[in-house]
Amino acid sequence: MDDVLRLLDLLAGGAGSEQLAEVGAGNPELAKATELALRISATLSAHRRREAELTALFDTASDLARLHDPDAVLRSIVRRARTLLGADVSYLSLNDEAAGRTYMRVTDGCVSQLFKEVVLGMGEGIGGLVAQTARPYASPDYFRDSRFQHTGPIDDAVRDEGLAAILGVPLSLGAEVIGVLYASDRTPREFTPDEVALLQSLADHAAIALDNARLLDEISSHSASVQRAEEAHDRLMDLVLRGGDVPDVAAAVADVLHGAIGLFDADGMPLTSVGTPVAPPPAEAVAASRATGRSVTGDGVWVCAVQAGPEPLGSIVLAGRPELVDADRRLFERAAVVTALLLMLRRSVAKAEDEVRGELLSDLLTAPGRNPAALVARAARLGVDLTESHVVLVAHAESVSRTRLAMAAARYAALAGSHADEVVLLVRAEDPSLASRIATDLGAIVDTPVTVGAAGPASGPAAIAEAHAEALRCLRALLALGRTGEGASVAELGFLGVLLGDRGDLEGFVRRTLGPILDYDTRRGTELVRTLEEYFAAGGNLTRAKEALHVHVNTVVQRLERVATLLGEDWQSPARALEVQLALRVHRLRRSP
Repeated sequence: MDDVLRLLDLLAGGAGSEQLAEVGAGNPELAKATELALRISATLSAHRRREAELTALFDTASDLARLHDPDAVLRSIVRRARTLLGADVSYLSLNDEAAGRTYMRVTDGCVSQLFKEVVLGMGEGIGGLVAQTARPYASPDYFRDSRFQHTGPIDDAVRDEGLAAILGVPLSLGAEVIGVLYASDRTPREFTPDEVALLQSLADHAAIALDNARLLDEISSHSASVQRAEEAHDRLMDLVLRGGDVPDVAAAVADVLHGAIGLFDADGMPLTSVGTPVAPPPAEAVAASRATGRSVTGDGVWVCAVQAGPEPLGSIVLAGRPELVDADRRLFERAAVVTALLLMLRRSVAKAEDEVRGELLSDLLTAPGRNPAALVARAARLGVDLTESHVVLVAHAESVSRTRLAMAAARYAALAGSHADEVVLLVRAEDPSLASRIATDLGAIVDTPVTVGAAGPASGPAAIAEAHAEALRCLRALLALGRTGEGASVAELGFLGVLLGDRGDLEGFVRRTLGPILDYDTRRGTELVRTLEEYFAAGGNLTRAKEALHVHVNTVVQRLERVATLLGEDWQSPARALEVQLALRVHRLRRSP
């Protein structure tokens, strides 16, 4: 009876099976009681183990409910796996599908740096077998196990850590295996089904932790994007209400979306840009955006059509952001709407200003002497100072409307508009030779040849009106000569400009051609003009010219050298020589009674 009481006392104290077996040793009468005591002890041990496992799972679930740091939860899971399975080492690896690799995320009990940093190829080692089959695998002795693919780097890492028995269970989200949870011993060992089930439960919790962390990141990112979109919307609306223009919108969108912005008109010409240069969008991308009403992506950029109803106004392009979350994409599309609004407002203002400018231009060119002071004051209200020097240009294009040509020309002029079936520009400049460059630029903008006649510089209403008449004569001369698509002034056309214009400015032609020689003769009392006349009359023969002038031939040579100094070395070229002779003839006729 005393031995039975001793057995019960040992059971109550949680004694192990060895102590219980010692009490019954050598006493057949206690064999049955000892057997029952051992069974009760095993049952109690199993209950305690199960209780510990359930407590660990409950604590893990509590950690998930308070999830703030996903890495902390994973470390807790790996540590509990090591404790509950009595393993030497536990660790968790995650798959990187894009890179085709598996890497260590968390370890516990690990002493080898090589093992902590090992990177596995997809499908390699026990982890590869687990990932391929989505089932647990236990290896009682790793290096004697041939069921999985051994590789040098993995075997070296396992050997450096000194591991023998390894159990791996999958971390699964639905049908996808995202990683593996392991428990390992440094001596060979068989893992029981209960241990496999316990590790799998912990792995399921780890998968939930990772999925929750991903969802929280997405929610946080979405919330931040929505808030940023709301702030950006308020910012864009404030820009519109404060009178901001298209460049302001581009700057605001580039700042919010952290990319480069380019705005283009309906012809693909740049309106403004912010950040690195952005190329005009392909026509098919703009067409696709117009058809869907949404932004489209391609070649690393985002494109959104800018339109007012069915009317295309242009496009907006975002570079440097290959991916856009939904909130950012909608912000980009909202910027296109705001841009359309500003372009429509700009068009309305431009139309009103064009009407005012058109009236001013018409009065300036048709009645400059009626009230010059009023004309100067009206121009000043439009930001144009008629008392400054202006070159007057008249532009002509066959296959484009005057309205479009005037809009294209406005960027070069202080005042531009349509008058008398042509487009007139007043440009703050001193040199009418700019007509050639402007003709080329306008031709590129409207995609058709543009011919430009120029005159000036001129200041004041009367002089500007006269310069306009001269520029118009120059334009007609260019068209008559077949020089479509070019730009020039009357001075650049020479005597042909005088002949082909509406009325000849003969005095101006003579001054432009012979002015330096006439002035030289007046100041010095020389006879360069007469020398030239006799030289041309002699057909360029120096001997006959010196006889007509009654001077030595060297004197003729010296005078002609002075002419070259005053008119330029090319004065005897065929074209220049013709103009010089014509100017001499006109000068002689104007001197005749």
